[in-house]
Amino acid sequence: MLKGNVMTDFEVVKAQQQRMWAAGDFAMIGWNTAYPGELLCEAARLRAGERVLDVACGSGNAALSAARRLCNAVGVDYVPALIERARERATVERLPAQFDVADCEALPFPDGAFDVVMSIYGSMFAPNQERAAQELLRVCRRGGRIALGNWTPESFWGQTFALNARYLPPPAGLPSPTLWGTHARLRALFADAVGDMEITPRWAQFRFRDSAHWVEVFSRYFGPVMRVLDALDAERRGHYLTELHGILNRFNRSGDSSLLVSAEYLEVVCRKL
Repeated sequence: MLKGNVMTDFEVVKAQQQRMWAAGDFAMIGWNTAYPGELLCEAARLRAGERVLDVACGSGNAALSAARRLCNAVGVDYVPALIERARERATVERLPAQFDVADCEALPFPDGAFDVVMSIYGSMFAPNQERAAQELLRVCRRGGRIALGNWTPESFWGQTFALNARYLPPPAGLPSPTLWGTHARLRALFADAVGDMEITPRWAQFRFRDSAHWVEVFSRYFGPVMRVLDALDAERRGHYLTELHGILNRFNRSGDSSLLVSAEYLEVVCRKL
């Protein structure tokens, strides 16, 4: 992408992102979004026997949800450790889901291979947003459905990723992933290739003892937070954590001393023309 006089090297960015998401153990975080994966399967109106692809699947939430609905489910992610965790979960649950290592910007499937293509908080993080969107469309059959879950810019996660970007700025010209959580960007990426979009605001819930407990868990297992903390000196790390606690408490809906963060996202379902 060219912005001004700056060309973003997407492959370099992708390699950095891959290392970031491989840090810690995202599977310890991913269970927080298992319920949104179930909701997305229902919103996509899955039918038994359909071919379903979960792109940037992490530890496999949406693909496993599809397999429970007797779909032929496949999940892909570019972090091998997460694919191994997804395979372990499929084995334990005795679900015939298939999981493979693959890049969401270069999916190893033929055109029109799937009835439903899903990505929940996944493809939105691809550095080349247009390419990621085109791959979702390419592997979906004509008349099939694309189903997405994307954090909004105003949400808890939108604000947290914006905070991360202030302390550890991304490469010049790299668009924010939370643009996928806006109507305008969704239409720009998909409108010419899909029928009517069903866009529904939803909220994912994150429950912890308090904000300190959240920070303890995410600084141990969640690559984006770990990366910022590792890059800062002691003084700036302290400022970052103060601001992070502020965001956590601002979005806290518990009504008591515990933490219940309610994080808005857009649930998107559309049909490929």
